[in-house]
Amino acid sequence: MTVPLLIRIAPQCIGYKSRNFAYRWCILFFTFVCYVAYHLSRKPISVVKSVLHHKNCSTVPHDKTVNVTNPYWCDWAPFDTSSYKDLLGTLDLSYLIAYAVAMFISGHIADRTDLRLYLSGGMIMSGVFTIGFGLGYFYNIHSYAFYIIMQILGGVCQATGWPGVVACVGNWFGKGKRGLIMGIWNAHTSVGNILGSVIAGIYVESNWGLSFVVPGVIICVVGILVFLLLVPHPKDVNCELPDHSDHVRVKYVSRSTESLANGEQKIGNDSETTALIPSSNQEKPITILKALTIPGVIEFSLCLFFAKLNSYTFLYWLPNYIAEKTTVSASDAAYTSTIFDAGGILGGILAGYLSDRYKMRGLTCFIFLIIVAPMLFIYDQYGHTVPFYANCLMLALCGLGVNGPYALITTAVSADLGTHKSIRENSKALGMVTAIIDGTGSIGAAIGPMLTGVVSATGWDNVFYMLIAADFIAAFVLIRVVIKEIRHRLRGEMDTVVIVLPKMTRCRLVSLGLLCIFFLGFLLRGNV
Repeated sequence: MTVPLLIRIAPQCIGYKSRNFAYRWCILFFTFVCYVAYHLSRKPISVVKSVLHHKNCSTVPHDKTVNVTNPYWCDWAPFDTSSYKDLLGTLDLSYLIAYAVAMFISGHIADRTDLRLYLSGGMIMSGVFTIGFGLGYFYNIHSYAFYIIMQILGGVCQATGWPGVVACVGNWFGKGKRGLIMGIWNAHTSVGNILGSVIAGIYVESNWGLSFVVPGVIICVVGILVFLLLVPHPKDVNCELPDHSDHVRVKYVSRSTESLANGEQKIGNDSETTALIPSSNQEKPITILKALTIPGVIEFSLCLFFAKLNSYTFLYWLPNYIAEKTTVSASDAAYTSTIFDAGGILGGILAGYLSDRYKMRGLTCFIFLIIVAPMLFIYDQYGHTVPFYANCLMLALCGLGVNGPYALITTAVSADLGTHKSIRENSKALGMVTAIIDGTGSIGAAIGPMLTGVVSATGWDNVFYMLIAADFIAAFVLIRVVIKEIRHRLRGEMDTVVIVLPKMTRCRLVSLGLLCIFFLGFLLRGNV
């Protein structure tokens, strides 16, 4: 893999240990900025929904020449109908389905190509299609097919982000404090949502096209910086490789290598602990089927399906919900929704710290999922009736509970599984494992906003009941993980963060199937 241009011309006189430290933390910060840009460009659609279709056109200032007998005169065609929620929900669905399908392919490609080129290309193209959506305003485009196409192509390009940035961070950081480090790093999701809400909110009432164009330009600029600066792997710049072991810290150094007869390399010198790893030129990326056999991948993928269903429902519908349930303007609703993301930052950090402290990733997720369910109920029932400060507090607590397990699974758990001992000899597995977990979660992310567009027509209470049910199911699929973690903890035999699980019994399979059927039946009961 080629070293980026600006890295090649950078001074090489820094000490070896200082270079390791500088590169590692620069990569952490740089990938943070990358995914902030990805999420920043996803957020505008949730803010602009409230002006594509206003809740009440009679309150909108207008000229005398306007035909106000049409109740939808102030709305943007084709969303100027009574079925606008279905249209907006389908818009979200088209994006998220494209994102989910492309995610599985993205992980396959990410393990087989230069991550720097892959990420930079994906970011620039994501920016192009984000800008394309906003151009619909400037060119007065009212074709629903145009906006669907922009969403689909944007979703495909956005799928390049997550496998790429997680693989980069996993390449540079070992397991030591991975939960806490990645919990802090995962704040990029919420920071991107906050910045996206603020930027889109600035223009939403005067020129909603700029709500897309400005974030699109930003992600394009960051994509160019990725091409010039990103170093995906420490071996590309002769830096120290991280420790992925569970117990013994083994010092891997990329200098002083000597070839062995069996094709492996001995790393380090006589004064350091050594280890045998296969030569990089013999490594082959793993297949999807091989990745699915890694203990814990299926369980955490199913959990993320429901956890991300929750998170993305808030991502795409919270500003619209606030605008409908209160008297605030579209821009104020966008700003208020950032409180949820601020709570999400704290949730990711707290979940990461607790999982590092007690070495129990599954139990941490389980506790968050169980606690957040009553919080969602309370916010739905009383959030719009209490004073503003109390509303913000409840919204922050909901964000903390919803985004805590979502952040932990998509970062530390994915990185742990991608460097699991069963495939640790292969450093090219991280992108595939990450893509499977996040791709499964992205299917839930697609279903959540789509169902919200349908279910909200029967009342927002039903939407929150759907989210609460999803939380309980997400916790349910982790029960066996939690039990196994507790048993190992009590016996003092907690060898790894991810537990090798026994085969699911026939009874539990039936129970899970019935629970899923009940959940789907509950969602569709008002539409049959």
